[in-house]
Order: sequence, then structure tokens, then C-alpha cells
Amino acid sequence: MAPRANWKGFLKVAELTCPVALYTAASTSERIAFHTLNRATGHRVHRQFIDTDNGKPVEKDDQVKGYPVGDNNYIVLEPDEIAAAVPESDKTLAVEAFVSCDDVDDVFFDKPYYLAPSDKHGEEAFALIRDGLAKKNAVAVAQTVLFRRERTLFIRAFNGGLLANTLHFDYEVRSAREAFSDVPEMKITGEMLDLAKHIIETKRGTFDPSQYKDRYEAALAELVRAKLEGKPLPERKPAKSEKVVDLMEALRQSAGVGKKEASARKGPARKAKAEPARRKAS
Repeated sequence: MAPRANWKGFLKVAELTCPVALYTAASTSERIAFHTLNRATGHRVHRQFIDTDNGKPVEKDDQVKGYPVGDNNYIVLEPDEIAAAVPESDKTLAVEAFVSCDDVDDVFFDKPYYLAPSDKHGEEAFALIRDGLAKKNAVAVAQTVLFRRERTLFIRAFNGGLLANTLHFDYEVRSAREAFSDVPEMKITGEMLDLAKHIIETKRGTFDPSQYKDRYEAALAELVRAKLEGKPLPERKPAKSEKVVDLMEALRQSAGVGKKEASARKGPARKAKAEPARRKAS
């Protein structure tokens, strides 16, 4: 059964237009979810909005949005006023530019969506856009109103279709300079850098997402299963304590240099001890 589209509209490149649909590419809906219960009765409980002054519950029809402008002072926004501020949608993904795949930092990526043709009449135009992007190793930057907000999307060829990532706006991305302001400037050279490069090279591989498991989700599933079956609850394994060691020695051990040197030193000693033992036996 085909997945349900999150959005349908048109992908437009200059005068070329094709009908498309967006599908969620990543979802957390398969995670284990819990309800909050009343411990005494076992019944589910629900949240209520409480007036902070009189402590009484506020019904949904009496709730309204407010923007804080001072201590206990708000500008009230009515639902129809907020709705009027939402930009009108013409359901068009209008491509504004083509850029290189390396032109956008990953920190701007928000949510991924699969973009596919929604009508057989648009399949040829869709394939033309997809193959053109793939051949030029380019990305289309487009804008549209998506889920009541204007969004910028980063569209590239992917597995026979198109992958569209919504992008964070510039004001949403925090400064990396502030995060790294306390990182001291130092340059690593010599054997230390050579060992680090060697470790990276020996552990080089390919990314296979199926090899990375959600251990927390698996532990929750095991816990729920044990409770259902009335079995003893799984014991939590103690965390390994990491020892702070000399950086150079840690690099050598990681690269296998320390082990090789140790075995080389132990080798002659073992032979020296073994020889008298054989003479005694004879």
C-alpha cells in the first residue's frame, strides 16, 4: 500500500512544471510510546491548562494566544488574526536557483522528504529534472508554503527519485563561533598526527545505517516484554569506567603500536625461559 502524501503540489523549473507529492522520509512513530496513568486507579490522565492567578481550569474555547511584552503583560492574538498572517499557498515548489551539493552546510538541514511524481502525465518532466540534477551533481533550491509556513527546500536526485530537505532559516541557526570560542588554538604535528591518521585509515569503512541499533528502544522493548510475561526484570549493566591515560600512549595503543612493541619485548624472554625447560626434560 502506497504511503500517504504529506503535501501535493507542483515542482516548477522556469516554464517546466510537473505534479509532485511529498512523503515523510524519516519518522519517530515506530518508537515505543507511553501514556501517563493514575497510579492508584490505573486510569489515563490528561493535561489541563490552569489559570495561574485563580488556579481554575481554562476550557479550550477560552484559550487564546498571547505574545509577552513585559511582566504579566501580553499582546492577545485572535485565531483569525493569526490565520490571516499565514501566507497564501499556491501549492508550487518554485525553484529559485541551482547550487552545488557542497554549498549548503549540514547544520541548515531540517527534515527530509521523498519527492515523487503524483500524476502519470508529469513522470517525464519529473525524470528530466531528476536526471539533470544527477548529471550536473547539482541541487535545486526552492520555496513554497508548507504546513502553513513558508519553507526553503534543498532538492537533489536520490535513489530514482528526489530527496527534499527543508532548511532552517538563517536566524534559527546558532553561531558556531560562539560554541567554539573556548577551544584553544593548537596545531598537532609529528608522530601524534601520524598515529591519528593511521587509526582513521585502519577504521575506514562505509556507512550502513542497519548496523547502528537503538539500544534504548531495545531495552524498553525487553522491559515491557518481561513485565508482560511476569519474568524477572533485566539487570542494568554497570557502565565501564574510562581511565584517563597519556594521550600519546592512548594513540599508540589504539594504533596497535604499543602492543607490537610489548610483544616484541616479551618474545625473546619467553624463548630464553623455554630452552632450559627443554634441557631439563631431556
